[in-house]
This record gives sequence, C-alpha cells and structure tokens, in this order.
Amino acid sequence: MTQTFANNSRILHHNNAPAHTALSVREFLTTKQITVLEHPAYSPDLAPSDFFLYPKIKGILKGRNFDDTDGIRSNTMAALKAIPQNQFQNFFEGWSRRWHRCMASQGEYFEGKHGGIQQWGM
Repeated sequence: MTQTFANNSRILHHNNAPAHTALSVREFLTTKQITVLEHPAYSPDLAPSDFFLYPKIKGILKGRNFDDTDGIRSNTMAALKAIPQNQFQNFFEGWSRRWHRCMASQGEYFEGKHGGIQQWGM
C-alpha cells in the first residue's frame, strides 16, 4: 500500500516477502525516495489487501460468474473503482492506528484482545 501526501512524499507498506525485501527492490525504492514503513514479522493482521481490499471486491463480485479471464479482470477493475474514495481514506486512518498498536505490542498478536479492534469506518 502506498500513501501519497500533499508534498508528493510517499510511504510504502508491504509485507516481508523476499520479493519485497530483495536488494534490487530496496535500491529502486531508495532511488525513487520512497520510504518503506516497517512491517513486523509474522503480522498478517496488517496486510491491507487481506482485511480491506479483498473482502470489498469479493462482496461486490459475490454470486457472479465470468466466462473468461478478461471478464474477471474488467469486473474486478470496475469493483475497485466502485469503492468510494472516502472508504480508502477511512481505511488508511484505521490501518495507521492498527499499525501503531501492533508496534506498541512489539509485533505480538492483538486481534480480539480487549474487545477486538475497531472496524475501518466502512
């Protein structure tokens, strides 16, 4: 996930997959002056695609059948575009709180503790 700010600075968040942490990727991001936000090891609860994006798309496409990969691709793109921009902003703010909470717990699993965490304002 990449967040662009008013001054055009960018912060990138990705998991610790080897393809994301390879030296060539780190060098490329450095040349583009993109800051990488640390992702705690073994923290799938911080993967935005898993708890925000995929459920949104699946909800929109649920129950539909497609004849080919082009149909899947075009309908998935339409589903992405159907998600209102304010939901992405609300998600980002909630994700930021979640990330800080995970850092404060030193990467320990916190989902469900003390009544769980707040939803993303969707």
